[in-house]
Amino acid sequence: MRIILYTGKGGVGKTSIAAATAVKSAEQGSKTLVVSTDPAHSLGDSLDMKLTNEPVEIKKNLWAQEIDAIHEVEEGWGKVQKYFTELFTAKAVKDITTQELTVFPGMEDLLSLLRILKYYKEGRFDTIIIDCAPTGETLALLSFPEMLRWWMEKLFPLKKKAIKAVGPIAESLLKIPMPSGQVLDEIDNMYYQLDEMKKIFSDRDITSIRIVVNPEKMVIKEAQRSFTYLNIYDFNVDAIVVNRVIPENVTDAYFKVWKDIQRKYKEDIVESFTPIPIYYAPLFETEVVGMTMLNRMAAEVFKNENPIEIKYNGRAQQVVKDGEDYILAIDMPFMDKKDLTLNQKGDQLIIKAGSIKRNITLPRTLLDFSIKKAKFEEEMLKIWFGSDKNE
Repeated sequence: MRIILYTGKGGVGKTSIAAATAVKSAEQGSKTLVVSTDPAHSLGDSLDMKLTNEPVEIKKNLWAQEIDAIHEVEEGWGKVQKYFTELFTAKAVKDITTQELTVFPGMEDLLSLLRILKYYKEGRFDTIIIDCAPTGETLALLSFPEMLRWWMEKLFPLKKKAIKAVGPIAESLLKIPMPSGQVLDEIDNMYYQLDEMKKIFSDRDITSIRIVVNPEKMVIKEAQRSFTYLNIYDFNVDAIVVNRVIPENVTDAYFKVWKDIQRKYKEDIVESFTPIPIYYAPLFETEVVGMTMLNRMAAEVFKNENPIEIKYNGRAQQVVKDGEDYILAIDMPFMDKKDLTLNQKGDQLIIKAGSIKRNITLPRTLLDFSIKKAKFEEEMLKIWFGSDKNE
């Protein structure tokens, strides 16, 4: 099975790119599901049809679905949410605000992704293409099981037994509800499902993540940050798709300035993401809605290529923990050490290799640290980030 996730800043057109990829995948004979986990669904609008919380067959080999995040929360977090609501309102008035507080930021998106785990296990589809919410941080939430592993495997089973044994007594003494066995089992089940989901999304032979950008400054900065963020958690970004590029054959004077601006930012995109393959989708003369336009978009982006094959399976950059420090490692083949210069300006890491410049927007994880040292060996630039107090 292949799983492809499209992410990017809101409004860049990732839904259209995801739908176009799915249409071409289905035409090439792969049983394909395109699914939206974005609460602000627009997949149905892109396909020009009504979608539901279950896969709807659109044409041969193609299904589509808009996941109902509220339904997924009720299914996967309902008992826990009910318990927290009872806990928060033990001595207060129950209202909808309290209920909303029991769903943590990103929880809805995360639980929506667990539906993908279900489809993966069923083996019903050959390819699943996901139109994600407009941020890569949802995927970072999949690191929670990794952080909670020791607690969940060592302490949680003991805590479950203790609560089941003394829960009724503690509840009468403390005057607050204690979690039931069902609540604890639901937390346990979600933890293991998320852990399994993380392993699937980290499997480079199965899952690819593609970042959709527009040739605009703010969008590129967000994409750079997402790219580094995704590398921290070792997800494979196998392609960048630049959407809404004004075609060269557009000669109207009004667009000349915009074409010049886009040309500059297209160069920035190449500098930022090399060696990740970059694909381009033009700004069409009409909306990308319906099968005809989605077919046109797919043909422009992928030409004669297979849209679902893995486009890149290296680690262009990665971040690893080294004691109290972090090491940012960047693959730089064919470079000579004497040609490399390195500077940091705010959240921007500027690397020059001869006449080539590469800007990396640092994720929040590294913003509180400064560069301590750097080494270039075996075609890899390694940069140590650490706190001044460790000096």
